[in-house]
Amino acid sequence: MKFRLATVFAAGLLAAAGANAATELVIATVNNGHMIEMQKLSKNFEAANPDIKLKWVTLEEGVLRQRVTTDIATKGGQFDIMTIGMYEAPIWGKKGWLTELKTDAAYDVDDLLPAVRGGLTVDGKLFAAPFYGESSMLMYRKDLADKAGIKVADNPTWTDIKALAAKIHNPPNTYGICLRGKPGWGDNMAFLSTLVNTHGGQWFDMSWKPQLESKPWKDAITFYVDLLKNYGPPGSSNNSFNEILALTNSGKCGMWIDATIAASFVSDPKQSKVADQMAFAQAPTAVTPKGANWLWSWNLAIPAGSKKVDAAQKFVTWATSKEYIQLVAKTNGWANVPTGTRKSTYASPEFQKAARFAAAELKAIESANPTDSTLPKSPYVGVQFAAIPEFQSIGIAVGQQMSAALAGKTSVDDALKASQVAAEREMKKAGYYK
Repeated sequence: MKFRLATVFAAGLLAAAGANAATELVIATVNNGHMIEMQKLSKNFEAANPDIKLKWVTLEEGVLRQRVTTDIATKGGQFDIMTIGMYEAPIWGKKGWLTELKTDAAYDVDDLLPAVRGGLTVDGKLFAAPFYGESSMLMYRKDLADKAGIKVADNPTWTDIKALAAKIHNPPNTYGICLRGKPGWGDNMAFLSTLVNTHGGQWFDMSWKPQLESKPWKDAITFYVDLLKNYGPPGSSNNSFNEILALTNSGKCGMWIDATIAASFVSDPKQSKVADQMAFAQAPTAVTPKGANWLWSWNLAIPAGSKKVDAAQKFVTWATSKEYIQLVAKTNGWANVPTGTRKSTYASPEFQKAARFAAAELKAIESANPTDSTLPKSPYVGVQFAAIPEFQSIGIAVGQQMSAALAGKTSVDDALKASQVAAEREMKKAGYYK
């Protein structure tokens, strides 16, 4: 009996030692649907890699940014894998804060959409792998356009959009157009940067001088404020993605220009009362098509100096692979796969059948170029942001001014003047110019 107990005890010690030998990866991620699904499906990864255990830290977007930025800047080493945006990837890659991703032939890096891959690459090195990507597009009620006798072009102009908004505006049942107004560099300024780009504007000229009082900015913001004042819902200065999604799904928005990821929600009969009526086109243009639609992706990256690079690389490769997309399709259906990352997803007949927005989404993503998004030459990378550390605070300050102008609390000219002052102060303080 004693011998038997000793044997059992020894076996227990061996098992414990084996468990301790497993590499634990701490993964910081954002609490959106695609990421939560990744956590559920990661049991498949752990089953195939019993020597790796995953620990998830799931956070709201704002909290996530703060936590991972602090951790990587201070070399805290809290996380082995971080979920970061297309804004952070080139900045952190350039600073040497991220590990270059090494991929094998099976991963097929050439299958990644060039626009997305380009936004995550610095000096030919890939520093983050895209989990899902997006651009922006026009989503509109085809029934209302038909009733107004207007055929929406695949590549509409902002003049076309204004004319259609006037025709279909029928408050309080339906508003002609819904657009972001809530302040934030990733809220109203994501949309407004594209509107400024297509009006021929830019954030900074080649000397890094802010351009917020230039004619393109005045034209774009004046147009935006008038458009929403005349044909938008009340309280537009409080609306961002989630608020407008709810309005659109309840049938209140005749048109909405926003993230392509919204197309899968507004065309889903389980979520939208007007799913069958929704149609899709490219984001509108004005003076130039350059920078008319934004480019964004959520990505997985490995901090430099990580002690668990091999295991982390293995997970990043798995979660952003063709096989992972197939796994989601098999588990939840093709309509629910993460989009905006791989050519092979859009080539899939099953995906095309499940997602009638697929062609418009792909065209939007492929047309976005983060290295050439403005009519005048610009010194920064990014379409709806400038990939420099100072942009967040500048974008937040400008976003507050634009929201105030939309709410009628200040004039467009005064809002732009205050924005220029704030931007110049930040850029001078950071030493971009004197």
